[in-house]
Amino acid sequence: MAKGYLEQYLESVETLPSDLQRNFDLMKELDTQAENESHKVEGKCKAFLEGMGGLSAEERKERLEEIQKGFNTTIHLGDQKVSLAVQTYETVDTHIRQLDDNLSQLDAENESPDKSQRKRQGSTESSVRKRSKSYSVSESIEDMPVDPNEPTYCLCHQVSYGEMIACDNADCPTEWFHFGCVNLAAQPTTKWYCPACTLQMEKRK
Repeated sequence: MAKGYLEQYLESVETLPSDLQRNFDLMKELDTQAENESHKVEGKCKAFLEGMGGLSAEERKERLEEIQKGFNTTIHLGDQKVSLAVQTYETVDTHIRQLDDNLSQLDAENESPDKSQRKRQGSTESSVRKRSKSYSVSESIEDMPVDPNEPTYCLCHQVSYGEMIACDNADCPTEWFHFGCVNLAAQPTTKWYCPACTLQMEKRK
């Protein structure tokens, strides 16, 4: 049985390094884009202040709108980076919780019922305290039975649970995402694209 737990866990973390590297690369690219956009905004602000006296009211309005657009783009890039950082944290946290659960089950099989019950409860409470900042939706993963034949979704590569949303990019390789993993509290009223597809679309502009 111990071998089964080990094989199951190793299979679940097989793609973890590449997933984390992809997220880190995306965050680095977002950083570069945000820095470049920030420099552009800074240049536009400087040029506006230096030449403001020679601009008409209409020209001033146009320049200010351009600057505001640049600020909004920078903020949007920052929001995307934060979303990716949250997803990365949740992905790692999910695997840690799965390992905790496997260890608890293994302890339960090797000990008496009363003792294993107390040990499993203590391990679970300790895990929750250590990761108290994670989203409550991810806490339910610990109690979910793991079926190796059940398909997985989202950046966390877990089974379907709770509220989920589909990326509106028909070619999205992941397609379905848990609300907590993409930092959503409610169903969007407009088309929604996952962070990876959003970044790819912005690169093609």
